[in-house]
Amino acid sequence: MTPAAGLRPRALGVGTAVTGTSYTQQEVLDAFDINDPKIRSLFLNSAIERRHLTLPPADGAGGRVHEAQGDLLDKHKATALEMGAEALRACLKRAGAELSDLRHLCCVTSTGLLTPGLSALLIKELGIDRHCSRSDIVGMGCNAGLNALGVASGWATAHPGELVVVLCVEACSAAYTMDSTMRTAVVNSLFGDGAAALAIRSGPAPDETAVVEGPQILKFASCLIPNAIDAMRYDWDRDQGRFSFYLDPQVPYVVGAHAELVVDRLLADTGLRRSDIAHWLVHSGGKKVIDAVSVNLRLTRHDVRHTVGVLRDYGNVSSGSFLFSYERLLDEGVAQPGDYGVLMTMGPGSTIETALVQW
Repeated sequence: MTPAAGLRPRALGVGTAVTGTSYTQQEVLDAFDINDPKIRSLFLNSAIERRHLTLPPADGAGGRVHEAQGDLLDKHKATALEMGAEALRACLKRAGAELSDLRHLCCVTSTGLLTPGLSALLIKELGIDRHCSRSDIVGMGCNAGLNALGVASGWATAHPGELVVVLCVEACSAAYTMDSTMRTAVVNSLFGDGAAALAIRSGPAPDETAVVEGPQILKFASCLIPNAIDAMRYDWDRDQGRFSFYLDPQVPYVVGAHAELVVDRLLADTGLRRSDIAHWLVHSGGKKVIDAVSVNLRLTRHDVRHTVGVLRDYGNVSSGSFLFSYERLLDEGVAQPGDYGVLMTMGPGSTIETALVQW
């Protein structure tokens, strides 16, 4: 059942954070002494200029220290707490809210396993009210930010006037494997560390004079591609004793081929056409993914300017990528009342998630 217009959830503020150290693609190649011409070409033709990474320390022999899976989990926890707290505070500040206003925290991550979850750890770390309800979405991958937005929007609709935050935290440096294979090189050339948070509320704000810059969240549509269920996945690498992420080279084309299907489903029964969408915020999944989606949806370079810019400046920061683009759109100040936007994320399943919003 669609909520009444006055109870539709609305985005109130966004915040992002990254780790303290960034590298150009050339600097990453130098750090790991990578000389294979095919791998170097992959890095240097990725449309990525710089990524924030937490690399293992040098081993004194021209390489980097091997990190066991336990070390990577420790890295994930420490990095996730630091980035997550920073993004959450930035989001609440932009929304004109305080930590004490938070009533539900929905955390997303796919780069490490935490039990208790990141939501509980942050509530303790930041002194958030112990009665704040919470949820954790773990392991869904790059699409999961919109899955979380659906959960949070439902919670906000059921609790008018109360504040919920979606927090995507991806310490991608804690999910790397180091070997000489092209499979590993594809992943290692792409992902970066990043966190992004979005505040949401339905119904009237406590302060009616507050300026709200974000859109209402109107509708969601999903598409699972069963034939590509293994195209993006985590496997256990028995040789290295840790998890390894796999990206099938056909992923961009599979995702692109299904983009029209899910967007048309999203717009069905709304009276809208694709040409009515003023703002497109597509996941920065990689150059080929962006190109494939753009071709199939007939998007212009201007439509995906923030998607391309986030990829260039941060790499693929997984579930939070679309919120980095959303932040840039808000900073641009071009969205006008009445404008429609489409949010789109892609990830393991293979899955495409979309949301329709209106300013």
